[in-house]
Amino acid sequence: MPASTEASTRVGAVSPVPASDAPDSRMAPGGPGYRRMSFALFLAGVATFALLYSTQALLPLISGEFGVAASEASWTVAAATGGLALFVLPMSALSERFGRRTVMTASLAVAVTVGLLVPFAPSLPALVALRAVQGAALAGLPASATAYLAEEVRPKALVTAIGLFVAGNSVGGMSGRVITGWVAQEWGWRVAVGVIGALAVACAVAFRLLLPAPRHFTAGSLRPRVLLGTVRAHLSNPLLCRLYAIGALFMTVFGGVYTVIGYRLTEAPFSLPQGIIGSIFLVYLVGTVSASTAGRLVGRLGRRGALYAAGGTTATGLVLSLAGSLPLVLLGLVLITGGFFAGHAVASSAVSKTATHGRAQASALYQSAYYIGSSAGSTVGALAFHAGGWAGTVGVGLLAVLGVVSITVLGTRAARAQQRLATA
Repeated sequence: MPASTEASTRVGAVSPVPASDAPDSRMAPGGPGYRRMSFALFLAGVATFALLYSTQALLPLISGEFGVAASEASWTVAAATGGLALFVLPMSALSERFGRRTVMTASLAVAVTVGLLVPFAPSLPALVALRAVQGAALAGLPASATAYLAEEVRPKALVTAIGLFVAGNSVGGMSGRVITGWVAQEWGWRVAVGVIGALAVACAVAFRLLLPAPRHFTAGSLRPRVLLGTVRAHLSNPLLCRLYAIGALFMTVFGGVYTVIGYRLTEAPFSLPQGIIGSIFLVYLVGTVSASTAGRLVGRLGRRGALYAAGGTTATGLVLSLAGSLPLVLLGLVLITGGFFAGHAVASSAVSKTATHGRAQASALYQSAYYIGSSAGSTVGALAFHAGGWAGTVGVGLLAVLGVVSITVLGTRAARAQQRLATA
């Protein structure tokens, strides 16, 4: 595969569309490089989520060491996701200029280096600061990855390809929490996050060796005026704005639930040990399946139908999680996880298909909204738990799901109005 020159004079250029009489040289399932690309981005997703949420399952232990409440310890999660949300747009601009693969590689290199320093944090403020830097470094991954896929993969395979990347996120989130749970039970939370750092190093090296060089990238400009113009254009697109809000609301549910669940399961009537609590995150495997099959769900129900299904599944899981029975709580987590990852895969792939220019910025705005939702969910979910117990956290989640459904209804009405105008 020839290396890309990654050079162009156009800003936010769209990937070249093959001429009608020429074969489409972009990757497709079964074609050259597709498996390598899929596995490389899968590993990038593993590293991103394993690092980003490496402290989430350990919050009760962190609270105990530093003598702080859940709402304070939750900042070790919120700082990382907040740093990512703030820096994802600037990092996407760098990827437009210097290339998707270059920015993803640099982001992972910085993030894993910080990950090896996190276990030595002497205080909670220092830990929060390191996590914020780590989140900012990871900002180069999500938007660049979806933009890379939009440029290098054929449109019919895009939802499936992005679903596989999201599936890597779910595996990273699951493995990070499971590993840290059992390691922390024996050796403490510091050793646990160190192990995750080492795992991320291995994923980063394999990612760089496996990811094919881009063939359809055209570089843009770093001029702020051009960047702001692209951002304004995306924010003036009603469909993109609805998708951004949907991503943020889905992640508000997910961030709140998984930040607080460890505290709930350590309390009566469950009183589970740290290792078992970490194993609860094996339900992330459901997210791996639901994200990777999101393309088929859209094929059957359409984009809005798939979002309704994802929202309904998530809401059902939230209600079931209120039960005092551990099997019902686990079933609730399964439904929450499956619904969330399906909704996220559908919304994020729709952003890539909707944006006709400045795809990295379009994806960056989605990722920014998504991780703002994560930070809000972690913080508000912990505060709601402190004020009203698990029912308070579930209430926050149900409000967010109601927002998803309401926005999707608005999108359905807008689409019908456009159809009536087109046929008038």
